[in-house]
Amino acid sequence: MAQEARNSEKRAIVVFKPTDQVVEVEVGTLLSDAAVEAGIALNLPCGGQGRCGRCRIKVEHGAISHRSGVRLTSAEISEGWALGCQAVVKGDAVVVVPEQEQVDVKVTTQAIGAERIALAADFTGELDPSVRRVHIVIEPPSLDDQTNDWDRLLRELSLQHGIENVTASLPMLRTLGRVLREAEWNTTAVLEIGDPVQNPCTPPRLIDLLPGDQTNRCYGVAIDIGTTSNVVYLVDLIRGKVLDRASTYSGQIAAGEDVISRIIFSQKRGGLDRLQNMVLKTLNGLLEELASRNQIPLRQISKAVVAGNTTMVQLFLAIDPRTIREMPFIPTIGQPLPITAEEIGLNINPQATVDCLPVVGAYVGADITAGVVASDMYDTDALTLFIDVGTNGEIVLGNRDWLITCACSAGPAFEGSGVRHGMRATAGAIEEVWIDNRTFEPTYHTIGQLPARGICGSGMIGLLAEMFITGILDKAGKIQRDLPTPRIRVGDHGGEYVLVWANQSGIGTDIVINEVDIENLLRTKGAIYAGFSVLVQSVGLQLADVEQVFIAGAFGQYINVEKAIQIGLLPDMPWDRFNYLGNTSALGAFYSLVSRPLRRKVLNAAEKMTYLELSADNSFYDQFMSALVLPHTDITAFPSVMRVLDQKATGLN
Repeated sequence: MAQEARNSEKRAIVVFKPTDQVVEVEVGTLLSDAAVEAGIALNLPCGGQGRCGRCRIKVEHGAISHRSGVRLTSAEISEGWALGCQAVVKGDAVVVVPEQEQVDVKVTTQAIGAERIALAADFTGELDPSVRRVHIVIEPPSLDDQTNDWDRLLRELSLQHGIENVTASLPMLRTLGRVLREAEWNTTAVLEIGDPVQNPCTPPRLIDLLPGDQTNRCYGVAIDIGTTSNVVYLVDLIRGKVLDRASTYSGQIAAGEDVISRIIFSQKRGGLDRLQNMVLKTLNGLLEELASRNQIPLRQISKAVVAGNTTMVQLFLAIDPRTIREMPFIPTIGQPLPITAEEIGLNINPQATVDCLPVVGAYVGADITAGVVASDMYDTDALTLFIDVGTNGEIVLGNRDWLITCACSAGPAFEGSGVRHGMRATAGAIEEVWIDNRTFEPTYHTIGQLPARGICGSGMIGLLAEMFITGILDKAGKIQRDLPTPRIRVGDHGGEYVLVWANQSGIGTDIVINEVDIENLLRTKGAIYAGFSVLVQSVGLQLADVEQVFIAGAFGQYINVEKAIQIGLLPDMPWDRFNYLGNTSALGAFYSLVSRPLRRKVLNAAEKMTYLELSADNSFYDQFMSALVLPHTDITAFPSVMRVLDQKATGLN
């Protein structure tokens, strides 16, 4: 009878193995959406468009129809294989989700000392946060003093601390009388002083009232909403110190690994709200982790500063990002106005200000404006190239006098998408590779020293460089199939090199890199190199004129400069010109949290930057095509690589 009732209501039960999670959904629901409802994050690098084939699942039994099986053979379909994003539930079903097709979303947070989680640079400026705590003792009302509660509070703030013209929200006023009396008129006022976006002279705003003297503590959070991962830093606003950090992969990965895939997902029915809920769920989980570990009530967190690329900021605010990917590529807003945590759904003090840092253009976001200030590029005389290597390659050139910026669509290849055995930098990922130039046998190192499960970005850069230098790859990225080694063979996608044999891997199959993978990686590195080449040339300069290169981003800190130069990802210049800065997006958010002048400087930097749209620059395509070989069509631009190749040719290495 229950089965008949479900059928009449056009609903079905789906069981996901091996975890045996059960979910009831409407008939016609995609299996990938059913998986989300069951709490399973399928790997959807393409955002559910059926292009990547990475969400393979196996239907043990049940009614499933295929919208598309373009990434599957007829034999695989007959065996029950389907793409989660293209398989439609038609009735009750039992589905197996292979481990490698699930997103690894384990929280990477751990309780560590502040000295180990310090951001890339210590804050040495004048501590001037916008959130203040002041202790006030108020004379209770009496028959002789009939002043109302609000005016009584304002009077004492003025008399005891010289703070004038304070404002408050209606929710704050509703609790005012009760809190003052429960505190017996001995209270700590939590205030937001000034608005760095609209007007620094904006009247102070009452955020909270606390019983007694609690001026010895005051907390805020610096948040970096990355495309791949989200990071939250808990900050002591009184001392300007980072107390703790929590990070994890973004919940939005289930909707696509790059911003374009997520923009497309946002246009589905309810897609925008779902994406916002995904990021809020991720951030609130990190906030709860930090609060619990540090024994701090969430309500005690009185300010949040948020950085991220343009798409991530708009998705966080549930602002439709459609125009970001439509010519002429214009975001809805450059500097989002401050809002309260209650308005957005961030689980800190409901009246706390949530301040999103400014963006410059569709693909140069707040992570870059924050990074420019955090790196001191904004204040240096030296000609500086700032590169954030990620899904989008964002680049800034200039110094204290001028700044020009662009973004190149690098794609997520170095983050694992579009590469058969590519993966993010998690346990079991190959992060370093060396190849013997005589036997062509590899040596590698994995994260956590575990059996290899795939290759992360730094490993791909090292592998490409080693394959090129040892002669396994030619300049065009083609594998030389006549070399005397069983590791070179022909696979389904042309020539391939076996990095790890199946009996040594952690996934039970050979881990390889093939010519299609290499082509995708060459496109990524070519786009990045073409981006800063065009940027430099647009102002009448040459790469040789660049005095220092700042490499930002979580991925950037793991790049081996020598290997990156050998494949043509970075310009060939002395290694001492390269500086790893780590997560400058989070660092800029931290600076903005603890210093009102630096927050203003981030806004000034955004206003100062000239945005160069590469799609409108005819020279970008030429530069891109020239950069699609190893290391570059113009080999003379890479003298250090020429020396290595010459040494190989003469048998000196």
